[in-house]
Parts: sequence; C-alpha cells; structure tokens
Amino acid sequence: MNKDQFFTLEKTDAQTSARVGKIKTDHGEIETPIFMPVGTQGTVKTLSNAELKSSRAQIILGNTYHLYLRPGMEIMKNAGGLHRFMNWNKPILTDSGGFQVFSLAKLRKISDDGVEFQSHIDGSKHFLSPKTSMEIQHKLGSDIVMAFDECAPFPCDYDYAKKSLKLTHRWEKQSFDELQKFAPKYGHQQYSFGIVQGSVFEDLRKGSVDFLSEIDFAGLAIGGLAVGEPKEKMEEITAFCCEIMPKNKPRYLMGVGTPADILKAIGNGVDMFDCVMPTRNARHGIAFSWAGKLNILNEKHKADFSPIDENCECYTCQNHSRAYLRHLFKANEILGLRLMSQHNIHFYLDLVRKARTTILADNFGEFLKKTLEKFGE
Repeated sequence: MNKDQFFTLEKTDAQTSARVGKIKTDHGEIETPIFMPVGTQGTVKTLSNAELKSSRAQIILGNTYHLYLRPGMEIMKNAGGLHRFMNWNKPILTDSGGFQVFSLAKLRKISDDGVEFQSHIDGSKHFLSPKTSMEIQHKLGSDIVMAFDECAPFPCDYDYAKKSLKLTHRWEKQSFDELQKFAPKYGHQQYSFGIVQGSVFEDLRKGSVDFLSEIDFAGLAIGGLAVGEPKEKMEEITAFCCEIMPKNKPRYLMGVGTPADILKAIGNGVDMFDCVMPTRNARHGIAFSWAGKLNILNEKHKADFSPIDENCECYTCQNHSRAYLRHLFKANEILGLRLMSQHNIHFYLDLVRKARTTILADNFGEFLKKTLEKFGE
C-alpha cells in the first residue's frame, strides 16, 4: 500500500471545517474522526482487548519511552512486536518518547543529537535520539510512527520556542529519513507522522507546517498543546493550524482532551485524538455521559439504581447501577475501576462516531451546539 492510499478524505461538513475520512493500514481501516485509547505500557489501564473491541475501538496508542524501559526491546523483538506481545490485531500508533523524556525523566541533557536522560524507574542512564526512537518504534512494529520532537513547555518565550522548533525540525527530518532505511519487520508497513510545534506563536506554527509539508509524512500532528495554556489559546492555535495543514493528510491533535475539547477540534478539522482523561478520570470515580460529568462518589448516588447513562449501550450501563458502582469504589474493589473505565472509553468512542454521522448528514454544527450545551460549555 502506498501513501496515496493511506488516507481518503470522504466529506467535509457544509457549515464547519469538520471532516470524515478513512485511514488504511495493514491491520485494518480507521474511520475518522477517531479517538485512540491510550495503552501506555501495552495495555489500556484496567481493560482487556475484548472490552476495547466491544466498545468498537479501532486503534490504540502505545508509548515508546515506557515500552523501551520496560519490558525492553529484546523481549519485544522476541515476542514478534507489540501487536503480538499484547495480542491486539488492530492498528497501533506509537509516540516518539520525546514528551515523556521531557516530563518524566529525573535528569535530562539536550544536545543537537538527542537527549540523555535517567530512567524514572531505576535511575539508569539512556540516550534517545531520532535514530534510536525510530529503531525502537520499528521493533515495536506500530502501524503509525511519530517523529522525535521536543515539546516546548508553557509558558516559554518566543526565542526559546524558535530555538526549540529549529531543533525539532532537524530531528523530525532525521526521523523520517531513518524510518525509510528499515524494511518491514513483521510483515506490515509503517507510516510516519510529523509533529507541528511552535508553542502559541502563529508564525512559528506556520513555519512548522510549511517545513513538514515538504517532507513526505503520511500525516501531521499538532503537538505542544494541552500543556498548560488557556483553553481559548489551544482552540485558537488548533484552528489556525488546521486552516493551513494539507487537506489530503490526516490531522492528529495530541493529548486532547475533554469531550468538549474534542468536539470543538473536530469542528476545526481535526481527525485523530488521544488522551488519558477517560481512564484516569474513571479511576477516580468520574464518569462522562451525554448529560455531562458525574462523580459516582457523591452521596446522592448511594441508593440510585439507574445506570450512569440510560442511553448508553456499554456493558456497564446495561448491567450495573450507580448505587452498585458507588459501592465498588467505596469498598476499594478493582471492578469499579474497570466498569467505569469501560463506560468512559465507550462514551468517547461513541462521541466521535456520532460526530462522524452528523458530518455525513451535514448537521454537525447543530450537534456541536446541542452537545456543548449539555456539557455546560
């Protein structure tokens, strides 16, 4: 399969910039817009693959940094790659490891060649570069490989963002070139995405889009957002980037976000999302529903025998009450985390499915307005 067959733009909404498309990989097709559950260490926390598939997950995300440190690449190679290691036969996207190096590593030293860092697990020293990141992702065998970049912190001044972007562009070009050297390791093709950076400065973001558009990446991501900037600025930069990004490639907004964030970004033309929010919130008793957020720990749910969401078709809502879920959390039973996570992942996937349906029907704008009102935004 060549890159021209990788992404097909099927329709753009009549009133907004929302789009529907299809991504084709050797592990299956992905209908966009799509949400990717985060499987950081080869698992979406608390959930089995069967539960993910029952929620109609089409693709999940794995993490280069964490999988490199544990279980390590020797085990991954002997297992036959991440798909076989975790017994997941659908597409996988892996991030480059750059964000985790900058956010988790105990000590790090950036050079033109890459980043020397100490493991957050045992303090051992490692070096991650465009070359090593591509080698790791090649051994993981992910379908979509992210270029190695530096995620500038927020806030940062213009000069820092400009210097960081220059280094990121160098690393991303090296990442693309390195991946081209590899033959398919496990019998399926890998596609690479570049990452648009530039903090909150529009001229830097435009320069990044222009630079990356000259490289034959299969898709482009918007990185460096949801790192502390005001939501209005995140939406503004997302909309700005989408206006100038290539229309014939998928657009991926990294690490975002709430249901409202995702719907607004879809309206601006984003195709792909990932975020730990549905599972992380679930483990703290927070459920997302079409009526908004719900804290299952609240006293009012103690004798409430209705489901989280009467209109939800997930296993949790079809079989268990709010009262039972609250009991599980109060009793520190692991099942509560699993049932809540399953519901939230199902909700997020249902959210993007409904967005897709309304775009195809040319009424996404109305769906967006009504849904944001329910969420209180």
